[in-house]
Amino acid sequence: MWRGGCIIRSVFLGKIKDAYQNNPALENLLFDPFFQKATADAQDSWREVIAQAVTMGIPTPALSTALNFYDGLRHEILPANLLQAQRDYFGAHTYELLDAPGKWVHTNWTGKGGNVSASTYDA
Repeated sequence: MWRGGCIIRSVFLGKIKDAYQNNPALENLLFDPFFQKATADAQDSWREVIAQAVTMGIPTPALSTALNFYDGLRHEILPANLLQAQRDYFGAHTYELLDAPGKWVHTNWTGKGGNVSASTYDA
């Protein structure tokens, strides 16, 4: 791997190469054991840096966004699932039940209206 003269000189370059040699179908470096451990070990400090920056009014858009991505990647169910409920409330789009995968339902959130199918919902 060429490193000399490159703007990116890092010990991680070899680790990145190793990760994809070990698993050519790797979807994300954070799924590789080395990077998974390195990120998990550093996350407390990462959160502290962002918290201090927020307290001091220092913008950290890249660090904050990366942490949000990392947190989202690690959780199967997120508060963003609330969007499905909002879409169902406003447009009767239905939502999938967590305890019954594959089952999509609509809730008559207001208790008004008659037929609440997606094409005739009348709140």
